[in-house]
Amino acid sequence: MTDNTMTGLCEIKVPDVGNVPAIDVFEVLIKVGDIIALEQTVATLETDKATMELPSSAAGTVQQVFIKAGDKVSEGTLIATVLAEAVGQGTEKAAEPAAPSAPPVAETAPVPKASEAEAAPLVQPAPKAVVSAPLMPTTSGAKAHASPSVRLFARELGVDISKVAAGSGRKGRILKDDVKNFVKKVMAEGMPGAATGAGIPTIPVVDFSVFGDTEVLKLSKIKRLTGQNLTRVWLNLPMVTYHEEADVTDMEAFRNALNAEKGKDEVKITGLMFIIKALVAAMQQFPSFNASLSGDGESLILKKYFNVGIAVDTPNGLVVPVLRDVNSKSINQLAVELAEKSAKARQGKLMPADMQGGCITISSLGGIGGTAFTPIVNAPEVAILGVTRAKMQPVWNGKEFVPRLMLPLDLTYDHRVIDGAEGARFMAVIKQNLSDIRRLLL
Repeated sequence: MTDNTMTGLCEIKVPDVGNVPAIDVFEVLIKVGDIIALEQTVATLETDKATMELPSSAAGTVQQVFIKAGDKVSEGTLIATVLAEAVGQGTEKAAEPAAPSAPPVAETAPVPKASEAEAAPLVQPAPKAVVSAPLMPTTSGAKAHASPSVRLFARELGVDISKVAAGSGRKGRILKDDVKNFVKKVMAEGMPGAATGAGIPTIPVVDFSVFGDTEVLKLSKIKRLTGQNLTRVWLNLPMVTYHEEADVTDMEAFRNALNAEKGKDEVKITGLMFIIKALVAAMQQFPSFNASLSGDGESLILKKYFNVGIAVDTPNGLVVPVLRDVNSKSINQLAVELAEKSAKARQGKLMPADMQGGCITISSLGGIGGTAFTPIVNAPEVAILGVTRAKMQPVWNGKEFVPRLMLPLDLTYDHRVIDGAEGARFMAVIKQNLSDIRRLLL
């Protein structure tokens, strides 16, 4: 009997994850000798916005694992090699055998990897106000021992890397943490000869344990980096928030009628779908809300597409999946797409590409409560719309008070791009669209 079993060494690599230069490896779920199945999760990756599971592209026995927790990877990074087996000569193999580029090595041989200092920084650059301009020019002439990515990181912070003491990396290599510690020291102590700037005093460190029992809970990476981004926006953007109320009585009645017609397994329509459509209709009338300011602050980049980010609360923190081409999709299509992306967000399965390309963001607290709040612009966008819970109120119609369902809306915008009058007109159009949804057909 002829043996018709074919085997091959397959490579598992990081797939296309969008335009992200470096992603942290949070957890590795396989080891040498494990037998894995196709699409089985082999590792968990973590970006600044979400965690994601990395599925196996082959089935078989793990031969080598090339990553560990704490490493940084990007598209195409080799994760592991698997000895795959496919039965039957006419059967398609699970994956193409990897062409051997070097002689076989023992499973126990260490696999070299780039140091963390060599990886491109994932954290977005902090505001240059932290340390203004390059600090004191170097006089020693000695070149600092640091990778190009760390040098770029230092330049973005306005740090003269030659002033950073010997690094904590191998052979004194300067790492990003060394640059951060240098900035903290300059902010706390000041530096003779440093260019003056808008240094912000740090909050004093307090030992709370002297007052009673305490517990230290480490923030998730999403929350840490979201906090950094919001701080950067708060320091760089002059923001204004405009508050308004929209009468959504008729809209809500129409929404309930639509949902009553739906089957048990069909996705129900929420009021957020109408808000998205009303927002995009207003953006078509006011192009400056669908724009971003150029890096030099001299030009406005107008966008011809309409992508809306929706802030979603997850166990790991706030993430913003993006609904694309909203202007060309129906209410039902948006409801299905948002339900799918919200589920992926809460399961930590959103890819970076799912959260890129937004033109404007909606942050809705309607399911929780509240009467108003001040959302922070998700730069480089120029505006964000906040929504809280609608409630019945007595409204004067010119003759008498009548009960109407009123929806609070909060619009925060970048005052460098949008002035107060334009912001008020923009919100007035949204209010009209929600009060009479027939306007969305115009």
